[in-house]
Amino acid sequence: MALNLEAMGKPIGPVSKDYTWKDVVLYALGVGSGSSELEYCYEKQLKVLPSFSIAAIFDFLAHIGVTSNVNLAGILHGEQRLIFHHPIPTEGTLTTQGKITHYYDKGAEKGALVVAESNTYHSNGQKLFTSIMTIFSRLDGGFGGDNAPKEAVVFPDRAPDFMVDAHPSENQPLIYRLSGDIFDLHVNPDFAKMAGFEKPIMHGLCTHGYACRALIQSLVPGASEKVRRMDCRFTKTLYPGVPIQTLIWKTGEGKAVWRTLNARTGAVVMDNGVFEYGDVPEESIRFDDRVAVITGAGAGLGRVYALELARRGAKVVVNDLGSARDGSGQGSSAPADQVVREIQALGGEAVANYDNVATPEGGRAIIQSALDAFGTVDILINNAGILRDKSILKMEPENWQAVMDVHLNGAYHVSRPAFEVMKEKGYGRILMTTSAAGLYGNFGQTNYAAAKMGLVGLMNTLKLEGEKYNIKVNTIAPLAASRLTEDVTPPELFQKMKPEFVAPLALYLCSEQCSVSGSIYNAGMGFFNRAAVVTGPGLTLGNAKTFPTLEDIVANIEAISTLEGGKEYRQLNDQVGDACSALLTPQKAIAPKSAQKEVVGEFETASAVFEAMPTAFKPDAASGVNVVFQYIISGANGGDWSCAIRNQSCAVASGRHDKPTCTLKIADGDFLDMMNGKLNPMQAYTSGKLKIEGDIMKSQLIEKLFEMKK
Repeated sequence: MALNLEAMGKPIGPVSKDYTWKDVVLYALGVGSGSSELEYCYEKQLKVLPSFSIAAIFDFLAHIGVTSNVNLAGILHGEQRLIFHHPIPTEGTLTTQGKITHYYDKGAEKGALVVAESNTYHSNGQKLFTSIMTIFSRLDGGFGGDNAPKEAVVFPDRAPDFMVDAHPSENQPLIYRLSGDIFDLHVNPDFAKMAGFEKPIMHGLCTHGYACRALIQSLVPGASEKVRRMDCRFTKTLYPGVPIQTLIWKTGEGKAVWRTLNARTGAVVMDNGVFEYGDVPEESIRFDDRVAVITGAGAGLGRVYALELARRGAKVVVNDLGSARDGSGQGSSAPADQVVREIQALGGEAVANYDNVATPEGGRAIIQSALDAFGTVDILINNAGILRDKSILKMEPENWQAVMDVHLNGAYHVSRPAFEVMKEKGYGRILMTTSAAGLYGNFGQTNYAAAKMGLVGLMNTLKLEGEKYNIKVNTIAPLAASRLTEDVTPPELFQKMKPEFVAPLALYLCSEQCSVSGSIYNAGMGFFNRAAVVTGPGLTLGNAKTFPTLEDIVANIEAISTLEGGKEYRQLNDQVGDACSALLTPQKAIAPKSAQKEVVGEFETASAVFEAMPTAFKPDAASGVNVVFQYIISGANGGDWSCAIRNQSCAVASGRHDKPTCTLKIADGDFLDMMNGKLNPMQAYTSGKLKIEGDIMKSQLIEKLFEMKK
């Protein structure tokens, strides 16, 4: 099967992984740490080996393999670069997103290279490390692409400054694989022989961990947090139990080169090593080369946002209609022009835009201004607003509609074309502006409060639609002085409500460092907190034969109303899943679940999958294919089925075939998750949930031959 060249440049992820101190210690033991390095093995005052990073994102590496469509029987880790921005905490959640950046063709006999780059963030919001990795695919060359450029690392013509010996045990892969890479090549003798090796081989990244320990021991002993960069090329395989030696040359302040040898033969197993170390530089969050669009930026919050983003390197589109506070009047270019002049006086880049967010044409024109001036859009802050306050009985339809058009419809009009640009480039940050009036209510602001709460709903769906494209969408509820609030706020309080108190949080939510999406934050006068819709655990009344009565509701209203033990829902299906689950446990509070399966449009049993197989078969994709897939599915909803493909036809039968081409073994729950799109086949295989026997390469035909949609 050919490499998927169309995947280059398209976003992959986000992929998240929870980990604890036990995962950190298990990794350290897997790469040879022990009682002489308790800082990596003992939970008290624990430190994380920097090389843990690449093992911790193994699930993301599997996505690279799936997306690129490499031949699994011929892949090896080719090169690895790690750039560290912060030390890795001992527990938390890692979120990784990246893309394939290059395909290189070394020829039909030599194979191909797949290069991918990713960034990983911790749940504390910090960007931890950048990974640039190369997969060497021995069986995918000859597609007509360019060969990889040569990058040589110069080694000093002298003896190394340090030589560190280590002796991995014959069982080392059995420990290391528990950190995530349970690929058969490192444990299964039959698979290793099929792949061309005399026996299972060491994980290249296990040897990489040994080298990392050697580098820290030699250059920054006891200070793993000072590691800034680690590069290498994997040049030869190593068998378990073979001693290794890492050679290190210092080349300058905070810099070194290194290579690791097979100590028995002298062969280089890792080469072109680069290592950089030193104190963590003071972090300054920058927006260089980012393009920000801010609506309503002619004064108040919008102006401060624009100035602060420009000071940190962003190119800014300053949008402001220049109308009166209630949106009336012909408008004026003066407010936007003045802010642009202020930015330019600071040495920044900005252009003015005077279009009205209240129309679709205006929204498109605002984004087009960014494209014309700067070529793209990275950040959108929906800040434009007007006020027409009246209580409900005095709220004329035109005043209701005018506020809706600017606040809610305006955010839609600008976000839609901005989202299109962000989706294409695989990056974006969108910030909505809600209000405490919308979140909690405020007398006399029916139109304003309704519009502001509507923006939360808009965010809730955009966060889902933007998730796979690294588009983060959040909402801020600012408490800040502006022309909208000047005459309704006591003067002494007005002076304390400067927009500069709000701007830092807004800028964080627009930054690359922002790891959250779909969150609401209050901000004002230096006080910040998060707001959320919380759903109580609830109570189930009635059953399939008996409906609850009004009296039942009255009798149980306290249990129905309590928020104790409540939870946030990420999306509609999560809440529906809890509600459906509650039907199975009548008269009991609903137990919160972190994830619920959808109940509509899914296969519920393995037999249902095989009943659907013939209709999902694609004869045009089966030309010349002669193969028998045997499925052995364990569990109450499992069974045995074979699927024979021959002469562009598909025959599915229960039971076991006499001569299957390949056999796939999996538990019923994992099989259904895979068929329902919740478990990636590559992840199932690399995690050990899916076992494949026989001709493993033929198993890759399955996705080509079937379109399994219920």
